[in-house]
Amino acid sequence: MTVGAESSSHPQAASPNGHHNPAYSADEGVCEVPQEEFRPGSKHKMKGKDEQSMKAVGFFQLFRYATCLEALMMVLGLGCAALHGITLPIMCVVFGQMTDSFVLSGQQLNLTGLGNFSTNLSSGCVAIPGIDIEASMSQHAYYFVALGAAVLLLGTFQVTLFLLTATRQTKRIREKYFHAVLHQPMAWFDTHPIGELNTRLTDDINTINDGLGDKICIFVQFFCTFLAGFIIGFIYGWKLTLVIMSVSPLLAASAAVWSKILATLTSKELSAYAKAGAVAEEILVAIRTVVAFNGQQKAAEKYEKNLITAKDFGVKKAVTTNVSMGLTQFFIFGAYALAFWYGTKLTVDDPVNYSIGKVIIVFFSVMIGAFSLGQGAPNLESVAKARGAAYSIYNTIDMPRPIDSSSEEGYKPDSVRGDIEFRNVHFSYPSRKDVKILQGMSLKVPHGKTIALVGASGCGKSTTIQLLQRFYDPEAGEVTLDGRDIRSLNVRWLRENMGIVSQEPVLFGTTIAENIRYGREDATDQDIDRAVREANAYEFISKLPDGLNTMVGERGAQLSGGQKQRIAIARALVKNPKILLLDEATSALDTQSEAIVQAALDKARAGRTTIVIAHRLSTIRTADMIAGFKDGEVVEQGTHGELMSKKGVYHSLVMQQTAGRSADDEAADENVSEGESLDDLSDAEHSDDLMDVTTANGGFARSSWRSISLRSKRSRSSSKSKSKRTNKAEKEEESVPDVPFSRILALNKSEWPYLLVGTLASFVGGGVYPAVAILFAKIIGVFSEPDPEVKRQKALMFSLLFLLVGAVAFLTFFFQGYMFGKSGEILTMRLRSQAFKAILRQDISWFDDHKNAVGVLTTKLATDASLVKGAAGSRLGLATNTICALVIAMIVAFFHSWQLTLMILACTPILTGANFIQMRAMAGHTSKDQSALEMSGRISTETVENFKTVVSLTKEDVFFRKFNDSLNKPYRSALCKAPIYGITFALAQAIPYFVNAAVFRFGSWLIAHCHTQFENVFLVFSVIVFAAMSIGQSSSFAPDFAKAKAAAGRILALLEKTPEIDIYSEAGDKPINFKGDIEFRDVHFFYPTRPNIKILQGLNVSVTQGQTLALVGGSGCGKSTSIQLLERFYNPAGGQVFADGMDTRGLNLAWLRSQLGLVSQEPILFDCTITENIQYGDNSRVVSQEEVVEAAISANIHNFISDLPEKYNTRVGDKGTQLSGGQKQRIAIARALVRKPKVLLLDEATSALDTESEKIVQKALDEARKGRTCIVIAHRLTTVQNADIIAVIQNGQVVEQGMHSELMAKHGAYYALVNAQVSH
Repeated sequence: MTVGAESSSHPQAASPNGHHNPAYSADEGVCEVPQEEFRPGSKHKMKGKDEQSMKAVGFFQLFRYATCLEALMMVLGLGCAALHGITLPIMCVVFGQMTDSFVLSGQQLNLTGLGNFSTNLSSGCVAIPGIDIEASMSQHAYYFVALGAAVLLLGTFQVTLFLLTATRQTKRIREKYFHAVLHQPMAWFDTHPIGELNTRLTDDINTINDGLGDKICIFVQFFCTFLAGFIIGFIYGWKLTLVIMSVSPLLAASAAVWSKILATLTSKELSAYAKAGAVAEEILVAIRTVVAFNGQQKAAEKYEKNLITAKDFGVKKAVTTNVSMGLTQFFIFGAYALAFWYGTKLTVDDPVNYSIGKVIIVFFSVMIGAFSLGQGAPNLESVAKARGAAYSIYNTIDMPRPIDSSSEEGYKPDSVRGDIEFRNVHFSYPSRKDVKILQGMSLKVPHGKTIALVGASGCGKSTTIQLLQRFYDPEAGEVTLDGRDIRSLNVRWLRENMGIVSQEPVLFGTTIAENIRYGREDATDQDIDRAVREANAYEFISKLPDGLNTMVGERGAQLSGGQKQRIAIARALVKNPKILLLDEATSALDTQSEAIVQAALDKARAGRTTIVIAHRLSTIRTADMIAGFKDGEVVEQGTHGELMSKKGVYHSLVMQQTAGRSADDEAADENVSEGESLDDLSDAEHSDDLMDVTTANGGFARSSWRSISLRSKRSRSSSKSKSKRTNKAEKEEESVPDVPFSRILALNKSEWPYLLVGTLASFVGGGVYPAVAILFAKIIGVFSEPDPEVKRQKALMFSLLFLLVGAVAFLTFFFQGYMFGKSGEILTMRLRSQAFKAILRQDISWFDDHKNAVGVLTTKLATDASLVKGAAGSRLGLATNTICALVIAMIVAFFHSWQLTLMILACTPILTGANFIQMRAMAGHTSKDQSALEMSGRISTETVENFKTVVSLTKEDVFFRKFNDSLNKPYRSALCKAPIYGITFALAQAIPYFVNAAVFRFGSWLIAHCHTQFENVFLVFSVIVFAAMSIGQSSSFAPDFAKAKAAAGRILALLEKTPEIDIYSEAGDKPINFKGDIEFRDVHFFYPTRPNIKILQGLNVSVTQGQTLALVGGSGCGKSTSIQLLERFYNPAGGQVFADGMDTRGLNLAWLRSQLGLVSQEPILFDCTITENIQYGDNSRVVSQEEVVEAAISANIHNFISDLPEKYNTRVGDKGTQLSGGQKQRIAIARALVRKPKVLLLDEATSALDTESEKIVQKALDEARKGRTCIVIAHRLTTVQNADIIAVIQNGQVVEQGMHSELMAKHGAYYALVNAQVSH
């Protein structure tokens, strides 16, 4: 046979699309490579990656994290690889000598046959004198076996050693990178989007892992094959070698150009999808906002627009891949033609030096040598990719960290007094150098005193706190603590001595107890208990079914604002800090909690240096000193009384805030603010609260509390095992839908013309290989022609046929690539956009489920859709190709020699089995322990998203440890897989040697006993081996297909899921004139994710057109919930919500939402310009710039926008991070006003604002409320005094309602709330 044929048995021929890549067909089969590109799933690696096109680390730099032992293992592995590489060319030599003995037998036959033709027929078999073909063949068979054994050994070692070292290095890199990210300065995060960091942690490090692994040793193996091949070629026949070499530049050039084009297209395609992925992530994070403003359509369009570019690149990529593969095919067949034509010429002209065996030796050694360079290249490419990916990762790891919380440097004083001073500080955020925040700010805070910072929003109050924590360093000036510049102190020590409670508290997705413990790791249950009581969170926690062990959900989503805030305060208090920083700590609370928390904070402040930032000035009257900020400087400071008499900044702020109150309130205020009974008041209130609890629960509250804390320890371990169980259940759930192949093809139905042409092309393509095999055997047969002339003619004819086959191959590849590529990319795009629409369609409760966290959904969009295309078109083509090749091969082989055919068929299962095992091992090897890596992904996302909190709690190490622990499982399983993978790799490489030995030994026996002729032996062997290769390839496609099926199942399940509250449905009434009467009638409700906690228990309240209804009450009593029910984020569990007397469930959902304008407590803005954010308010039409400006003027933000360098075209940054709270809030109000809603819903719309903005925004809101129905939720009761109806909600029911004056006269619940507030 010829080697070429053999080669076939290797899937290595599988090129990236899994079609046979001829390039390999030349080789002897032995040279099997784990064809990297072929690893199922690798096609979809590296999504979302803006590749550093130029920048890469040096080759040896890549291995900088290897230990000496690992370096030694790698050197050993390279040695094995080099030896492994030489075996192939040696095999060529054995093979050529064998061919010679075959041909000799053939020539003898021909001669004798000519002479005594008649006798030959009658007398049966003629023994050929002088040639014992069986003996010479046995010897060759032993050589083959020896080579096979060597390959088995060397292959195992080379791969195993490299994979082990790679796994260990990768783990080290992951840890170092995450550690580095955790210790970057804040400024770094301002410029690196969070999504990008997660991509780096997963995809980029996987890319590095690929580059560190077996790729390098496989490259070395091929390189040695290349050297040995050419050396042998020159030894056995230099003329022919030179002629064949003349073709190789063409091959090399085409391969090089192809890989270059492919690389650029891949990176472009990925960056194109990365944009779409970012769009998806941003929209899913803000899903409530999107839903409230009917933005689904807009979101889907924006997403789709980004998908189109990715699709076009995908098609281009598929076409170029296949064209270049086709060209390679063509060049190879050209080389065959040339070599055999010239080889024949040489054997005729110079029979002494050139026999057919030598021609074959030279031809195959050189061809294999040339190809192995080509085959080695993709392995180098993955190393190059790894170097690119390593660039940004190693850079981050090496980045100098001026503010590094992990360093031990810096002074750690034994005690802190707490004298803080800011001296002439200048500062602007690194991401926006042009905007000066602080301009020469100076301020002294003596120890143990409380100082309050006041001023309009954006004047630099929060910035001072960030500078004090050393999130940033000032550009000029200095910040000192106890007289030392804080830059000289140890960063970690500094932060550990500060407790901070910020405006939007961040909780982590674990239990309440754990969240509090983040304040201080060694906190005992008593400490937590004390902190919880001090923060006044005891009461609501003890009501929760699991008490302290209640999970708070992703970002604390399961708790109300006030509850989160109190847990955050407990977290700050548990570490008993010397310095307490309160950044708007109570703004998100309702009156009752505020009074209580305020009392808690007053207690907490005692003896500590405290810096308070507050917009509600009533909360800071008692401060020892108040500093007024304006334009980044402190313009005045003094006590409340002093500043009031100065009539400066502070006075004007106070006047704005109190103007709304009636005179008698003022008087009450004044009395208390003289400060006599403050403590008594708050204490009395406290004890009352506790009394309530104890009596309510029949006196076991305290003991239950203790048992709760005990339980918290125990349940920690049980919750672990529980989570394991739930994971399993989830997995089972995931795998439910099993999708038949027909169903997947049906997804691609609309592209049937493409599929049809593609299938036809692959049908023809199937015939190419059998044709090559036949030509090949015929040419060898030509050499046994005794007549030189006949030899020449036949050789010429077959050579031209080779060229023809090459042309056919080129065309079939081109058509297959174009047709399947196009249909596949169209399908991917369609599935992505459909899946995205389906996600947007789900109701809010679906998003509450942690299985549908944003990260999970974005990954689904990125990977699942692109996996499915592997299961549709290209798989169809592959099947056709295989079947066609098989049928032809079988017919031809049986026709020529049935005995040998049966013998070879007996061996094929072994051959295909070897390839199949290898592919399976590879698939297992790449799929890695996905779920465990997802776990670490969840940890890293949560940590990075809430970075400020993690840093201010100095808990980087805790999260770092958590991250490392999550890596252990996948790491161990990867270590176990390495040797398995090494053995399977070696097996697949070695088996063809053994099969060759058997086949030729049997063939020689058949020839010796005159059962067949040597030409037929070759023909049968090559035809069948080619076919076997085809099958090996397609069966190895199975893992890819399994993944694709699973992905298709998940996507179809998602597409078919119709939510209870369906935004896409056209059903429901759309009344023409909607007045805006709203009524809640006996509404009961609980959140679907927490069915055992009842939120609303029979809520009855109504408001008629043009009226303003204010909902007040303790936090967690169901105020915000009622607004969510009106927006129909959820359906009530019992009772009804009416709009104009119609049940909202009977109204058209989109229409209903378009009548409501929502301004929520923590407004989410999109990462686009201010204009676009405001226009988002009405997605049903195009909002003109005039309307935008008008809305901005009403929301009182126009002046601020006009002062920005780019005015309305300023981008607001991710989630609006470039703006202060008050600015975001006003843009959100403008956004709600643009849609001219009939009903305005204000959920704490002004709580985050300072007095000045609040005053103005309040005025804007009062304007906006005119003629509209308005439902207001407010904790600051001053803002709702002029409401038409005030409803007080407790435990999910309205306990009293009426106007301010009526309720005050009643001396009931409302009166208590007001008093609590006024007294502060």
